[in-house]
Amino acid sequence: MNADTMDRRGFFKLGALAGGGFILASWARAEDAGGGDFSPSAFIRITPDGKVTLMAHKPEIGQGVKTTLPMIIAEELDVAWASVTVEQAPVDAKEFGGQVAGGSTSVPSSYDRLRRLGAVGRTMLVEAAAQQWGVPVSECSSANNEVMHAASNRKLSYGALASAAAKLKIPDPKSVTLKKPEDFKILGKRVGGVDNQAIVTGRPLFGIDQQLPGMKFASFVRCPVFGGGVRSANLDEVKKLPGVIDAFVVEGTADHYQLMPGVAVVANSTWEAIQARKALAIDWEIGRHGEESSAGHTASAAELFKKPGKTFRSDGEVDFEADLEAVYEYPHLAHNTLEPQNCLAVYKGGKLEMWAPTQNPGSGLDAIEKHVGIPAKDITLHMTRIGGGFGRRLMTDPMVECAAIAKRMEGTPVRLLWERDQDLQHDFYRAAGWHRFRGKLAADGSIESWADHFVTLGLNSDQKPGNGASLGDREFPQGFVKNFKLEQSVISSNVPLGWWRAPGSCALAFAIQGFIDELAHKAGKDPLEFKQALLGGDRKLGNYHAGRMSKALALAAEKAGWGKKLPKGSGMGIAFHFSHQGYVAVVAEVEVSPSGVLKVRRMTAGVDVGPVLNRSGAENQVEGSMLDGLSAAWFQKITIAGGAVTNTNFSDYPVLRLPDVPVVEAHFHESDSPPTGLGEPALPPTAPAVCNAIFAATGIRIRKLPIREQDLTWNA
Repeated sequence: MNADTMDRRGFFKLGALAGGGFILASWARAEDAGGGDFSPSAFIRITPDGKVTLMAHKPEIGQGVKTTLPMIIAEELDVAWASVTVEQAPVDAKEFGGQVAGGSTSVPSSYDRLRRLGAVGRTMLVEAAAQQWGVPVSECSSANNEVMHAASNRKLSYGALASAAAKLKIPDPKSVTLKKPEDFKILGKRVGGVDNQAIVTGRPLFGIDQQLPGMKFASFVRCPVFGGGVRSANLDEVKKLPGVIDAFVVEGTADHYQLMPGVAVVANSTWEAIQARKALAIDWEIGRHGEESSAGHTASAAELFKKPGKTFRSDGEVDFEADLEAVYEYPHLAHNTLEPQNCLAVYKGGKLEMWAPTQNPGSGLDAIEKHVGIPAKDITLHMTRIGGGFGRRLMTDPMVECAAIAKRMEGTPVRLLWERDQDLQHDFYRAAGWHRFRGKLAADGSIESWADHFVTLGLNSDQKPGNGASLGDREFPQGFVKNFKLEQSVISSNVPLGWWRAPGSCALAFAIQGFIDELAHKAGKDPLEFKQALLGGDRKLGNYHAGRMSKALALAAEKAGWGKKLPKGSGMGIAFHFSHQGYVAVVAEVEVSPSGVLKVRRMTAGVDVGPVLNRSGAENQVEGSMLDGLSAAWFQKITIAGGAVTNTNFSDYPVLRLPDVPVVEAHFHESDSPPTGLGEPALPPTAPAVCNAIFAATGIRIRKLPIREQDLTWNA
C-alpha cells in the first residue's frame, strides 16, 4: 500500500484491549474497494457475485489457525463455511495487528476480536437489507449468506447487499451483538484444514517450494562451535567449482539470535551449492567456546547440588528429613522440523521481497533492518505455510542470512536452504536440566514437604536462565504443598537456547510428575487418587484452577480404563500439567518385554481448554502433541562436545516411526472458560505418563531421558 492510497483510505482505530489486542484494522470503503465489494475490514471481503473471502492473519505451522481463525469470523458473519475462501494475509501490522504464532496464543489473542469483526459485517448487511425493505432491523435475521424478513417472506443474498452495505457507517465493534454459543453453526464442528487438498496434491505452499525465474541457490556455513567466527576461507578455490557464482564471508555479530558470522556460497543449483559448501576450508576463530560439553554440564550440576542455590520460594518448614530423594535429568533437544530452514529473497532498487516460513515476521523485518541495513518499510514479506515450527521459527536467523546474501546478489533471486546437519547443529535448543528432589509424607500419606534444587543453563555468566530454561515461582505443586522450597542454580553456557514446544513445561512436567508418582508409590497410594487428593478439589490458586485439572484427570482415567487388570510386564501411568492456560492429563499404557523392549500401546488425554472451536483440528493437535512428546522422551537427545553439537541427522537424532506409534485418543471437557490454544498443552504430561507406566510395568523408575538409553530389562 503506497502513501497516497493510505491517505485516501485513512485508518479507523477502534478501541484497544490489554495485551496488544483489539484493533479493528483499516476499514476500506466501498468506493475504494471497487466493483461494489463489501470489505468492512481487512479480514473480510464480499463481492456482488456472493464470493466470501476471509483472511487468516497468523502464520500457519500445522496448528490449524489458517482454518480456525476464519471460522470464528464466518460464525459471526453468518456465512456458510462451504462458501468461504481463505487467504493468507500479507504481513501488515497496521492492518492485521500482531502476526506472531507462538505460545498457543493465536486463538486466545484473536477470539473476541475476530468474533466482533464478523458481527460488525453481519450487522451492516442486516442494516442494508432493512433499509432496502423499509423495515426495522429487529424484524430481520441472517443465516447462510442471506438476510431474511420473515413477516414478508423476503430474502436478499449477501452478494446483492454488498454495495449497499459498503456505504453504511461502520458500527462500534463493542456495540454489536454476538451470538450465543448454543447458536453456533460452524464453531465446535469438525472442519478440515483449508489447505488439505493443496497439501496432498503437492501444491507449492511451503517456503521450500517457492521459486522465481532466474533463481540461484545459496548455502550458509557457520562455525561448528557456538560463538565462533571466520579467520579465513579458501574462497578463490571454491569460486572455481562448477556452477559456483560467488563465495564470500559474512561478518555477522556475536549475537546468537541475529546474524552470526559465516561463509556464503551462491550457485546455479542446490546440488552445486552443497558441493561447494563441502569444499570450503575455513579457519575458524573458536576462542574459549570449544570447551563446553554435555558431560561437563552434568558434572557441573552434580557439584552445584552440593551447595545451596538461590532460593526462589520458601513456604513453611523447609528443613526436613526426607522420606524420598531423587535426581531427574533431561537433555538438550532440537526442534528438528521436517522442513529445514529456508528463505527466498530478491533485492532490487533498494527494495527487498521475501518468501519465508516464519512464525515471527515482525521480528524478522526488524532484524534485517538492524543487521543488513534495509529499512523495514522497504521490505515486502510473504508468509508461506510452515513445515514444522515448534518455536524454532520464532527465531529469524535464516531470514537475515538470506537478506544479506540477496543484497550482495542485487537483482538476482536467491533461495537459501539449510541441510539437515545444519538444522540440528545450529538450532536454539530446549535446555537441559537437573532437579534434586526431596519429599516427606504426612501420616495420612499426603505430601507434607517438597524441595527442588533446580539446575539449569544460562547464556554465558549472567546467572539468568536462558530462553525456555526457567522454572517460575508458581509452577505446580507450589501452593499445593504446605512446606515447599525451590532453589535454582545456573550453569554458564554458550549454547543458544530457544522456545521448544511448550517451553519450560515440556521438560518440567517429566521431572515434577515423575517425583509425584514416586511419592504416591512410597505412600502406598493409587497414583490417580494421590494426585486428585493433591489437587484438593474445586479450588483456584492464582491462575491455576485445580477443579478444571481434576476433571481433566478424571476424564483421561475414565476413558483409558484406569485400574483395569493388565498382564505382567504391562502397566498404566498417569500425569497432568497446566501449560499455556490448558489443563491436560494423559494416561499411557505400555508393555515391556523381559529383555527390555518397550511398546507403548495407548495414550489417552483428558483436556480442558474451554470450548473446542474446531473439533478436527483440536484432536489433531492433542494427538500430535502426545506423539511429539513421546518421540522426544523415547528417542531424542542433543549431545554437545568440544563446544559443538555432534548430531548430524535422523540416524543419531531419531524420530518416532510408524511401528512404534500407539493408539492415541483425545477427550475434551468443554468448560465455559475462554478458549485457549492447543498447539502445546498436551505435550508436557506425555513423557511422565509413559515413564510412570514403565514403572508400573517393570518396577524400573525412569529419572533420565531419553528412555532408549535406559536399561528396561526385568525378571519375568
